[in-house]
Amino acid sequence: MQTLEKDTKRTMLCVIIALMPALIMAVYNFGARALILTLVCVAASILFEFLFEKVTKRENTVSNLSAIVTGLLLAYNLPPTLPYWMAIIGCFVAIVIVKQLFGGIGQNFANPAITARIVLLVSFSTDMAVWAKPQERFLSAADAVTGATPLTQFAEGSVDALPSNMDMFIGTIGGSLGEISAAALLIGAIILLVTRVISPAVPVAYIGTVFVFTWALGLDPVFHILAGGVMLGAIFMATDPTTSPKTTIGKIIFGIGCGLLTVVIRIYGTYPEGVSFAILLMNILTPHIDNLTMRRARAEKGGAN
Repeated sequence: MQTLEKDTKRTMLCVIIALMPALIMAVYNFGARALILTLVCVAASILFEFLFEKVTKRENTVSNLSAIVTGLLLAYNLPPTLPYWMAIIGCFVAIVIVKQLFGGIGQNFANPAITARIVLLVSFSTDMAVWAKPQERFLSAADAVTGATPLTQFAEGSVDALPSNMDMFIGTIGGSLGEISAAALLIGAIILLVTRVISPAVPVAYIGTVFVFTWALGLDPVFHILAGGVMLGAIFMATDPTTSPKTTIGKIIFGIGCGLLTVVIRIYGTYPEGVSFAILLMNILTPHIDNLTMRRARAEKGGAN
């Protein structure tokens, strides 16, 4: 049991370290409020986990750092202008409803941060769609100068106003805290791959599918990889070991499904972004993907014998 807890803590620590470059870029772009919003999400997530386990007399799991990861990932999916109390509601949904009520870490069927983001998007659609322009260095939501994200501009047909792919790669654009800089996210990906926290199967399948599908539709595939939450989702959320398939072929199927759904929702849906919905839908299908691929793996192993 102690070994499992140590492994979990090590994994979560690696994820936290891998998320730091994106936080640095968020603070650089959006100022102190980006840091404060992130700290609010982390603190609320820790508090909700501690209180729930205290009330239900469960073993305290705050020390395994998973609540910190959930708080960071939720903050990274929020616009820097979001009121703090709304973010705290998101933390409650992520920790108490999605994670703890299903049995705690390793038992939830869906990614807590993604589910919470969707709940906030549906419940507070206006506030979740207010985007600050980068490098305004505002200290409060009221001081923010708002602008459109690249995906919003694309959905509105403002093609001439789109930022360059280099701007999106570096991160000098508007958007959610953790999705703006592909460069920062790639640094995080390298950390996770080197430490073997994640397998490359899901991110490669996810990003590769977005590239191929958008190219087949006659769109700019690089834009659709760099814009929005594709990089963040593919690297940090679709790779969640609890809610993604166990086998390599299952991970590839999962990544392809996420990529296809992301593009379909972006191009044909009413929301300009489809990453959260795509990953959540594939989370629901994960048990079926596992059953199919693991049964096939056992059959092939039995045939080999």
